[in-house]
Amino acid sequence: MIRLLDWANHGFFVYYLVCNLIYLMLLLIALKTTALHQLKLRSLRLAWFRESPLVPPITLLMPAHNEEQSICMAVRNVLDLDFPELEVIIINDGSQDRTLKELEGAFRLRRVHAVYVAQVPSAPVRGLYRSDADARLVVVDKEPGGSKADAVNAGLNAATSPYVCVVDADSILERDSLLRIMVPVLADPERVVAVGGIVRVINGSDIAGGRLQRVRLPRKSLEVIQVVEYLRAFLMGREAWAQLNMLMIISGAFGLFRTDLVRAVGGYRPAAIGEDFDLVVRLHRHLLEHSARYRISFVPDPVCWTEVPADLRSLGRQRARWHKGLLDVLRRNGDMLFRPRYGRIGWLALPYLWVFEFFAPVIELGGIATIILAACLGALSHRFFVEFLIFGYVFATVISIGCVLQEEITYRRYNDWKDVLRLVTYCFLEHFPYRQLHMIWRLQGAWQYLRGDVAWRPMKRQGLESPHTR
Repeated sequence: MIRLLDWANHGFFVYYLVCNLIYLMLLLIALKTTALHQLKLRSLRLAWFRESPLVPPITLLMPAHNEEQSICMAVRNVLDLDFPELEVIIINDGSQDRTLKELEGAFRLRRVHAVYVAQVPSAPVRGLYRSDADARLVVVDKEPGGSKADAVNAGLNAATSPYVCVVDADSILERDSLLRIMVPVLADPERVVAVGGIVRVINGSDIAGGRLQRVRLPRKSLEVIQVVEYLRAFLMGREAWAQLNMLMIISGAFGLFRTDLVRAVGGYRPAAIGEDFDLVVRLHRHLLEHSARYRISFVPDPVCWTEVPADLRSLGRQRARWHKGLLDVLRRNGDMLFRPRYGRIGWLALPYLWVFEFFAPVIELGGIATIILAACLGALSHRFFVEFLIFGYVFATVISIGCVLQEEITYRRYNDWKDVLRLVTYCFLEHFPYRQLHMIWRLQGAWQYLRGDVAWRPMKRQGLESPHTR
C-alpha cells in the first residue's frame, strides 16, 4: 500500500512538472510573439486600412434573444465601429419580449423580400428587415432555435461579405477592433482563414452609454481572479498556440472567419455545447483533409470586453458547461488522434487537450487524495511535499505573474499601480483555493455530460450598466 501511494504521488508530481513546463514553453513563445507584434504595431497605420479600397468587407453577426433592454445600444455601438465597409446583421432568435419592436422603432426597420438561401441549417426565418436609418443594418427575425449556433447560422445565410465576425450582444468592442483583427488577413489573405481577438473582463470598469470610459479592476475577489485567468488563457495560451498554428478555439464573443469556409463545413453545429470550439476543430479537420495551407491566427490587441460571472453559482455553471463542451468536441473528433493526415492537430493539440485539459481534474483529484492518504499513514515524504509545492504551486504562480507582467509591459490596460499589485497578489490565489473549486466544477460538467445532462443553465448577470461596473 505504501509503495503504491509512493508511485502514485511521484506520478502526480511528474504530471504537474510536465504540465508546468508546457506552460513555461507557451509563456516564452507568447512573450516572443508579443514582442514581434509590438514591433509590427509601431509600423502599422490603421488609417491606411480605413481608407484602402483593398480591405475586404465584413459582415458582423450578432444573435439576440430577449435583449430589449440593451439591444439598441448594442447595435449603435457596432454601427459606430471604425471600418470602411461593414454590414451588420442582428438575428432576433425568437425573442418573447420587445427586442424586435425596439429595433423597429429605433432604426426604422422595413420588411424586405430579399432572396434568402438556407445554405446552412437553422430554424425557419419569419422575415428580413432593413433599416431606413442606416442601410448597413439588416435584421433577421427567426423562430427560436434553442441555441446561439442556430441563430448565427441564420445570420450566416444572409451574410454577403467574404468575412463574418461573430460577436455577443452583451459585449463591448473597442472602436478600432475590426481594423486590428483584419491585420493578419491583410498580411496573408491566402492562408489566414480565421482570427481570434482577445476577450477581457469589463467588471469594475467605468461605462457610459454602452462605451468603455475607463478600465478598472473589479471590487469582488471572484471577478479579479477571473481577470488573471483570462490574461493567462489569452495572452499566454491562445497567443502561443496560434503561433504554433494549433489554435483550437476562437471565443464566441469575438471571432472572424472566412465566410465560404464556415459554410463549407456546414456552419455552426446547432446541437454543439461549445459551438465556438466545435467550429474551429471542424475547420481544422476540413482544411487538413483537403491538404490546404492555412493559418488560424490570434491578435491580442483588438479587444472585446465582456462581463464575467460575479457569483460562485453562475461561475460554476459556466465552467461546468465549458468542460461539457470540451468533452463533446473531443469525443466527436476522437478519430483525428495520431493520424498522419491530421498532422500537428492529431499528434499534439488534441492529445494535449485530452491529457492536460479534460483529464486534469480527475488526475488532480486523485493526486490530492493520495497525498492526504499518504500523510494520514505517515508515509508522505517531506522531500516530495517540498517538490510538489515548488512545481505544483510556486512554479504555476510564477507563470501567472509572468502573464500579468506581460500585460503591464506591453498593453498597459491597467494603468493604476494598485490594480497591477492586486493582480499580482491574486496570482497566488489562482492555484489555491481557486484551482480546487475549478476542479470540482469541471468534474461536475464531465459527470453531467456522461449522464446525458446537456441542458443550458442560465447564469446571473448584472448588466453592463449596473452599478457594480462603475
